[in-house]
Amino acid sequence: MSEKTFAGNYFEDFRVGQVIRHATPRTITEGDVALYTALYGPRFAINSSDSFARALGLPRAPVDDVLAFHIVFGKTVPDISLNAVANLGYANGRFGVPVYPGDTISTTSTVTGLKENSNGRTGVVYVNSVGVNQRGEVVLDYTRWVMVTKGDPAAPTPEPVVPQLPDVVPADSLVVPELAIEQYDRVLAGSPFGWNDYAVGERIDHVDGMTIEEAEHQLATRLYQNTAKVHFDQFAANSNRFGRRLIYGGHIISLARCLSFNGLGNAFTLLAINAGSHANPTFAGDTIYAHSEVLDSFELPGAPGLGALRLRTVATKDHPASDFPYKVDGRYHPDVVLDLDYTVALPR
Repeated sequence: MSEKTFAGNYFEDFRVGQVIRHATPRTITEGDVALYTALYGPRFAINSSDSFARALGLPRAPVDDVLAFHIVFGKTVPDISLNAVANLGYANGRFGVPVYPGDTISTTSTVTGLKENSNGRTGVVYVNSVGVNQRGEVVLDYTRWVMVTKGDPAAPTPEPVVPQLPDVVPADSLVVPELAIEQYDRVLAGSPFGWNDYAVGERIDHVDGMTIEEAEHQLATRLYQNTAKVHFDQFAANSNRFGRRLIYGGHIISLARCLSFNGLGNAFTLLAINAGSHANPTFAGDTIYAHSEVLDSFELPGAPGLGALRLRTVATKDHPASDFPYKVDGRYHPDVVLDLDYTVALPR
């Protein structure tokens, strides 16, 4: 057999400090934006209308922040998580300059931690990934950790290294957009509520649900050039403990973000991903609901017309999210599929 194909890296192939320059830079097109809209139905005005964005001083409508996240993430999959069991979590994520159709995104990752699991067959790989545009400007800088199988269970166990990550991205390290925010039109944005209208501890049931279709989640994952086997190969999935293809966790992030528009319609841009967990797997046919809690509210330095909310959005499957017991005996309820802690900007 030819040895020209690549089967992906296994846990024992990674080394702390290893730098991986990922292949296939991706130029984002208006077609990508249209397909993303068809898949999730985002309604944030700044991403939907060139004239709305221009009124705020931008050259045109930027792409949805989560679409930019997916493109950056997708570059890493062939090298980091092709042999993943599951993507586990995120931390210390900072969004940078806006991304526009026509921008070309590329990604580089650094391995920051390794910890073999007690079963000796898998291990957790921590990577810091940085996506940049064609000018070298950072569009996203974040850490994730992923459980990866060992190709050889007898391979030596590395010394465990777990990076220290902040609980919250500090306000003074956030990249705040420069906008003519006084021109922000709340009628066109679809919500009357600004930063001052939200209180710490407030909970918002986003009410609506979206059912995941088999074709949609595979189309979405291909859109990001995410090649992880667990999402596509049913023959291989027959031997996993579920017997089914798993939904890409980022698909749930997009669904939760789009559902959050009903209640957070003026939370128009993501500034940070503080933490996130894919608590349980999701499958085609599941219906996703979302509920948000305001964890913190603070001013943004140098942006007098804006304020920031730190939000916790929890997505559930086949279970409306209001007054839901997220954890039982210290463990996530099996219907919780996403627990995401992130920071958004809103007009005051």
